[in-house]
Amino acid sequence: MTDKALRLGTRRSKLAMAQSGQVAEAVRRVTGRPVELVEITTYGDVSREALAQIGGTGVFVTALRDALVRGEVDFAVHSLKDLPTAQPAELALAAVPVREDPRDVIVARDALKFTDLPRGARIGTGSPRRMAQLNAYARAHALDIETVAIRGNVDTRIRYVRDGELDAVVLAAAGLNRIGRIDEVTDFLSVDTVLPAPGQGALAIECAADNADLIAALGELDDPFTRVAVTAERSLLAALEAGCSAPVGALADLLTDGQIVKEMRLRGAVGTTDGTRTVQLSTTGSVPQTHEQAMALGRELATEMLAQGAAGLMGERAQ
Repeated sequence: MTDKALRLGTRRSKLAMAQSGQVAEAVRRVTGRPVELVEITTYGDVSREALAQIGGTGVFVTALRDALVRGEVDFAVHSLKDLPTAQPAELALAAVPVREDPRDVIVARDALKFTDLPRGARIGTGSPRRMAQLNAYARAHALDIETVAIRGNVDTRIRYVRDGELDAVVLAAAGLNRIGRIDEVTDFLSVDTVLPAPGQGALAIECAADNADLIAALGELDDPFTRVAVTAERSLLAALEAGCSAPVGALADLLTDGQIVKEMRLRGAVGTTDGTRTVQLSTTGSVPQTHEQAMALGRELATEMLAQGAAGLMGERAQ
């Protein structure tokens, strides 16, 4: 390996820079090489349109992948939940590091919990998945809420609450952890209330598929359990033929007996954004040992969900 600096492509947002900085430090440790951040602006960062209208969270990924293919950067870091499910042949998913907390959280006025919000509370989120599940939960528990579509970075979203425009906003715990703002959370939403997006809380480290040395070096950061979990979740999403902005939640978690991992449980949810109709199912089996087994787990659960009418709940967002 040479001493030449590795170029890490990253989005410019505060969150992207924070998580890329953390990965850069880890890569320096395992390779002994300097790493420089190369900031790349994506269409998703400059457009003010609703994400679902401009192709979902995949718009954050395209510019980074283009820079990789052109050789302008050596590797890139993505929020894994933003990655389209189809992997380009010319790029390798070299590492999926240990996952952060996958849960969604509430930042509400007056330090309120979700279930303590006043009647008619306005809750901001840009995610059809969050809207669908929050509205379904509210209907089932006689809560009166209004979900409001918003865009913007973490600062912008929390400011809606601080300025009194919204009673609460929903964010990802992982993002707030990575930028050191987890203390602003007023409620952690149980995954039984809101299933996270497939891959939420995990990072994806990508590089050119023909760079065997770099793939091997980055592979030191890979966490096998996280990888099989997110592979199963993303396989479910792909088999539902849903894009990354569709109202689909999925979480694969490991069931342990003391220190021993026994099984993996995969849960999936899809629903209309108004919360009137949902399909929620789960399956439990032995922990996948291969990529193919993890993919099969996701496909099997998707097949069951489709049999119960999941496709009809995704509306025009099904790809």
